[in-house]
Amino acid sequence: MSIGALDATSAYGRALGVGGAGGIGGAKSPLAPSNGTQGGGDFGSMVEGLVTDTAQSLRAAENASAMQVAGKGDLIDVVTAIGAAETALDTMVAVRDRVVSAYTDIMRMQI
Repeated sequence: MSIGALDATSAYGRALGVGGAGGIGGAKSPLAPSNGTQGGGDFGSMVEGLVTDTAQSLRAAENASAMQVAGKGDLIDVVTAIGAAETALDTMVAVRDRVVSAYTDIMRMQI
C-alpha cells in the first residue's frame, strides 16, 4: 500500500477538523493559505508555504537557466539558483517523507 503526501496532509487536516469528508472539491483544504492574515501557525500553512517557496525557487532556476541559454544571463546566477532550488526541493521531500512516515505510524496504532 502506497500513501501519498496529499493523503497524509488530508488525513492530518481531517484529524484537526479542518477538511471536509472528501478533502477535495468545495471542502476547505487542510493546506490553508499562509498569506499572513491568519493568526495560526498550523502545519498545513507551513506545508503550503514550503511548497510555494519550492515552486518559486524552481521557477527562478528555470528562468535563470533559460536566460543563460539565450546568452543574457550569468553562469554564477544559474548555479546559485539551481543550488537554492535543489536545497528547497530536498527540504520539501524530507518533510513529505516524515509526514508519510508519521501517518503510517498512526495508521498502525491499535485503538
